[in-house]
Amino acid sequence: MDRVALVTGSSRGLGAAIATRLAAEGATVVLTARTMEPDPKYQGSLRQTRDEILAAGGSAVAVPADLSQPDEREQLFAEVCDSVGPPDILVNNAAVTFLRGLDGFPDKRVRLMVEMHLLAPLHLSQFVIPAMRERGRGWILNVTSVGGDLPPGPPFSEFDRTAGFGVYGTVKAALNRLTKSLAAELFDDGIAVNAAAPTNPVATPGAGTLDLAKTDTEDIGLIAETALLLCTGDPATMTGRIAHTQSFLREVGRLSE
Repeated sequence: MDRVALVTGSSRGLGAAIATRLAAEGATVVLTARTMEPDPKYQGSLRQTRDEILAAGGSAVAVPADLSQPDEREQLFAEVCDSVGPPDILVNNAAVTFLRGLDGFPDKRVRLMVEMHLLAPLHLSQFVIPAMRERGRGWILNVTSVGGDLPPGPPFSEFDRTAGFGVYGTVKAALNRLTKSLAAELFDDGIAVNAAAPTNPVATPGAGTLDLAKTDTEDIGLIAETALLLCTGDPATMTGRIAHTQSFLREVGRLSE
């Protein structure tokens, strides 16, 4: 795969797994997150992800950036273009998550989540679209969540009543709608736009910080495989998908029943 892939939030967790999978297929991967060096609060860093890809024979560069800041998003894109050229693939994975009931959710945190889950993916997509359109091909993937699906009810489950996923689910639902709209608008340009979500929680460092993903967890490799397929599929047929890993991989014959 002779392509450049920009993967946000790739210092650890889902982003690192997706970046590593794309690099293993021959992509030149640009890694970005806030933490170039290891952080005592979390496992993983941009340096670690980059070094592991390079040690495996892949190609990767790391560009630290705080994607909650529009000027840093702009600077990131300029650095990517200067170092490896405009991306063929954009994976919007970077996110920040706070869990709390809606009646007391701090405004500052709501705005930060909207910025990271919705505005940053749109802004970065706007940056990469012109070169993709000129080439007549491109792939944009937004990492979403089943939390963006509407909860069933009433009656509502105890989880939906108490877990504090209201803002998280709202921004992921908005990201899903953004995905569909971009897919429709860019269809004639040969640019695929999809979203992917783990079917079950993945035991990443971020999930551990939020005290999640203790049971019914999913292999992180499933999201990496889903991302690879969505970032290499034919844009004429594989676009506008909100893909849940397990059902999607069964559909395409990559996972048995």
